[in-house]
Amino acid sequence: MNIQRKTLSALTVALISLVAPSRGWAHCDTLDGPVIADARLALASGDVTPVLKWVQAADEPEVRFAFDHARAVRLLSPEAQQLADTFFFENLVRIHRAGEGAPFAGLKPAGEVDPVIELADQALESGSVEKLSSAITAHAAKGIEERFSRAADAKKRSDESVAAGRAFVAAYVEWTHYVEALHDAVVGTSLHH
Repeated sequence: MNIQRKTLSALTVALISLVAPSRGWAHCDTLDGPVIADARLALASGDVTPVLKWVQAADEPEVRFAFDHARAVRLLSPEAQQLADTFFFENLVRIHRAGEGAPFAGLKPAGEVDPVIELADQALESGSVEKLSSAITAHAAKGIEERFSRAADAKKRSDESVAAGRAFVAAYVEWTHYVEALHDAVVGTSLHH
C-alpha cells in the first residue's frame, strides 16, 4: 500500500505539472486556502503559532513582525482591521511561497482551487485517498490513451510527406514527454512548483 501511495503522490505531481502548469501548485495563495484559514485563526486568537508551520524557521521573525503590526492596527477601526488582515495575509503567503521557491502574484479570490487539490484536501479530511486515486488514475489513463492514439495515427501516415512526418514527430514528442513525466514522477522525481 505504501508503494501505491508513493505512486499516487508522484502521479499527482506529474499530472498537475502537465495539466495545469500556469495555475500553481496549491491553493496557499487563495483566500479560502489553508494558509489563510490558519492566518484568520491566528489573528482572531492573538497567537501567531498556527501560521508558523507555513514558513521556514529563518522567516519566522518577519512573520512575527507582520503579525504584531497587523494585530495592533486592526484595533483602530473595522476598516483598519480589514486592511491589517490583508497586509498580514499577503505577507504570510508571500513569505510562504518564497520558502517554496515560488513567486507571489497576490492573493486570489476564494473558489480558485484546482479540482485535484480539492480532492487532495478531501482525502486528508476523510482519511481516504480512494476518490483522489480514482480521479488521478482515470486522468492519467485518458492522457496516455489520447497521446498514444495521436502518435499512432500520425505514425501510419508519417512517410506520406514531409508535413506528415513532422506531424508525426510533434505527436511523438508530446507522447514521449507525457509518458516520461509520468514515469519520472512515479520513480521519485519530485516537482513542487
